[in-house]
Amino acid sequence: MNAPHEIVVVPHTHWDREWYLPFQRFRMGLVRMLDEVLDIMAADPLYRFTVDGQLAAVEDYLEIRPERRDDVRRFVEEGRLAVGPWMILADEFLCSGETLIRNLEYGMRGAAALGGAMRVGYLPDQFGHCAQMPQILSLAGLRRACLWRGVPASVRRDAFAWTGADGSTVETRYLPGGYGNAVALFSGPGEGLPDRLSAFAASMRPWRPDGPLLAMYGADHSAPAAEITGHGPRVATLEEFLDLAGAPSDLPEVRGELRSHARANILPGVVSARVPIKQAMARAERVLIRYAEPLSTLWSADRTASARLLDLAWRRLIACSGHDSVTGCGADATAQQVAARIAEAEQIGQAVVDLVSATLAAESPRGALVVVNPSPFERTALVLADLPEHRSRLTDSAGDAVPIQRLEHAPTLLDETVMDDLSQLLGRVHERELFGHEIVSWEAAGGIFTITVSRHASGDYAYEDLRRAIVEAGPGPWTVQTLAEPVVTVAAQVTVPPLGRSVLTAEPASWGSVPLTRTPEAAAALAAPENTLDNGLLRVTVADDGTLSLYGRDGTEAHGVGRIAHGGDVGDTYNYAPPPGDRVIDRPAYVKVEEICRGPLVSVLEVSRSYEWPVGALSAEWGASRDENVNTVVTTRVELRAGEPFARCAIDLDVRCRDHRIRWHAPLPRPAAESFAEGQFAVVRRGLTPVDGAAARADDEAGGSGERPIPTFPAEGFVAAGGLAVLLDHVTEYEVLPAGREGGTDGAPGRAELALTLMRSVGYLSRNRNPYRDEPAGPELATPAAQCQGPFSVRFAVLPYASGWAEADLPRLAEEYRHDLLAVPGSGNAPKPVATAAPERRNREIAVSGEGVVMAALRERDGLLEVRLVAEHPTATEAVIRGDFTVARLADALGSPTAPLAVSAGVVRLPLRPFEIVTVHLSA
Repeated sequence: MNAPHEIVVVPHTHWDREWYLPFQRFRMGLVRMLDEVLDIMAADPLYRFTVDGQLAAVEDYLEIRPERRDDVRRFVEEGRLAVGPWMILADEFLCSGETLIRNLEYGMRGAAALGGAMRVGYLPDQFGHCAQMPQILSLAGLRRACLWRGVPASVRRDAFAWTGADGSTVETRYLPGGYGNAVALFSGPGEGLPDRLSAFAASMRPWRPDGPLLAMYGADHSAPAAEITGHGPRVATLEEFLDLAGAPSDLPEVRGELRSHARANILPGVVSARVPIKQAMARAERVLIRYAEPLSTLWSADRTASARLLDLAWRRLIACSGHDSVTGCGADATAQQVAARIAEAEQIGQAVVDLVSATLAAESPRGALVVVNPSPFERTALVLADLPEHRSRLTDSAGDAVPIQRLEHAPTLLDETVMDDLSQLLGRVHERELFGHEIVSWEAAGGIFTITVSRHASGDYAYEDLRRAIVEAGPGPWTVQTLAEPVVTVAAQVTVPPLGRSVLTAEPASWGSVPLTRTPEAAAALAAPENTLDNGLLRVTVADDGTLSLYGRDGTEAHGVGRIAHGGDVGDTYNYAPPPGDRVIDRPAYVKVEEICRGPLVSVLEVSRSYEWPVGALSAEWGASRDENVNTVVTTRVELRAGEPFARCAIDLDVRCRDHRIRWHAPLPRPAAESFAEGQFAVVRRGLTPVDGAAARADDEAGGSGERPIPTFPAEGFVAAGGLAVLLDHVTEYEVLPAGREGGTDGAPGRAELALTLMRSVGYLSRNRNPYRDEPAGPELATPAAQCQGPFSVRFAVLPYASGWAEADLPRLAEEYRHDLLAVPGSGNAPKPVATAAPERRNREIAVSGEGVVMAALRERDGLLEVRLVAEHPTATEAVIRGDFTVARLADALGSPTAPLAVSAGVVRLPLRPFEIVTVHLSA
């Protein structure tokens, strides 16, 4: 028999908060399970339990059983109940790096209130691990990790040194056989336990020749047996086991992300399942992290309310980052709730933005336009504004004209109604508001009562005056006309200081205009021939098949960009799988190109392509294609703006097919053997083939997963390969593949193509028979909503480049593409002279510069200004922070100070390693 402590049993559960059942239905099982666990712990002082590394399970339980909080705290303080460090076990590729850090922050703070967090970065079931996870854990004081999926075939032991993108290293325990490798250890007759212990030891010893063996005794949504402490093996928490095992020596090193299929399924199809959820997650993160938090920190007059709202938003967003939530691999009911919570998080963040916007608007007169820059560097970019026709010229605070381009006029007659009793009109008026506009004036003459309104009215107004005029008008019938002041929508090119604002004033158009046509860029835009856009930095032409040719100013060209390829998908939410004899359709039936606008600041073409696509990939017989087709029009809006070296693309279609995949293809300007994808604070270099592709199916000793590896990968901010880059709006699945591989036309013979997955429609959570996966990933549950039927839109930007991704400054371009300037109409009642309009009320100023330096977050923390920076650069760089502060210090990811920083005349200079993450606290 084995020595008593040769095997250390760690009782635990893996609790998916929501998956094939929605959260509340799973929660009742959670309550029963933890009731049982706490009762066992109360009766048996030797019993230990690890709560899956995520505090959410404990908090969800205590909402139902608040009377057991003291029991939980007592067992945590005794070291018998391990909680945290995460709030939720997130998918590491489908949320931002900042969301991962806040997840850890909320989890460790909440666990501390219950007696302390488990000091292990436990990652048992995530579908692969991002390149910056070692650094994120280290910055939170966690020097050990424990995980299962994604470990490469080169690892032949149960421990390795995992080195992140910046060089940070954490001691990492691999879980051979998964987080339930000992789930059956105590099942069956008691007399058979010695044999089961011996069999377990024999299976684990090749992974760990010496020292105690880790027996993870637990499974999904279940509690281990109660009477296990008297059977010989030691019972421990995961942290206790790692303490007992000690730090191994001579560990093999694994660098970067963990996305190998060799040891376990990594289920890559979740990146493209239910794409609208991924889009919503990115929108909510962007509103919360880059608008609501920074603006409320710098400008808000009510930071207490903002702080509470932001906390509510963060809790919802973190909950939705779970590895069975944002992934879209749950039941339809689960996906609906995830989408609703993400939407609520975005709405709360937008409410904070609205609160700050109202403050800024009130400080500027009506007719003014306040433009706010969310970036930590000066920006010159476009904003759209609706201006009165007679005041359609904008000037800045110095009185200089701002470049504008007229786009469209709004209708002037909003409504015409005949009323016998004119007092009915008062029922439509709410103080000054009428039909979403504000009342400017009124007139009664010749049986017509005319009310003139404006989107942002100026001048005096009194409701009582309007009521008196209606009474004096007398009996009807009256024709009531509601007229809007003539309004023109303009694009304005505005320069705004770092994280600052510029206040523009609308002036009479007769005062003159800016001679934009004198610039070479404007001349190029106006002189471009038919079906061509040009802004002096990039030239775009539309071919007969609707694809684009891009001509960069550096001489780089890309042709055939934007081919749409439609094929079948008989997989599920976890794994894409094409049907036998899949027929890929990429040739449109017809192409139509329409010029939407052309001007010195913005030019737009709309390309419509019509396709006949199979209505579905499946019939009653597995793999049989349907003969029925559905006509689908794919519209691509291509936009070039002044000063931008990329073309903005917005694609719209009505999804009416089922069990299919739609991809956007772009032949690369030059041969490519690798891609570079930004995400989670890193730019990851990837080859063109799956990691450990052969080992995933051939290495029996390593526990090959049986999942067919495919070279699709996630990207968050941008993806670049072979001289072509795509700036992304949300986490997107991509692949670099040989031209023509999908059976379509060759955009560039002999060259690779970049393919983005726009939409993947499937009808099952998991299929028992998935051609690309040997075993089910979950129950075979129908998910008709995962077909994502109906109107669908996706946007991104594309550009050619001549050198590397860093030389092309892609992190900065992605920052500019993803974060528009914010424009707020002034609402102050009293007109102010331009020189004194909108005085600077804020007491905090900050600007950040440095090659490849990206601002990840900016917020107030305990009265200090906290800014998080990332060096998204392949070589060492320097961050320079400027502002009205005199004290600066470094902090860890949880906000604890670590070291003072030298400040000279409001400037901090901070050397950074490649991909280093730093948190800086600033104060006056």
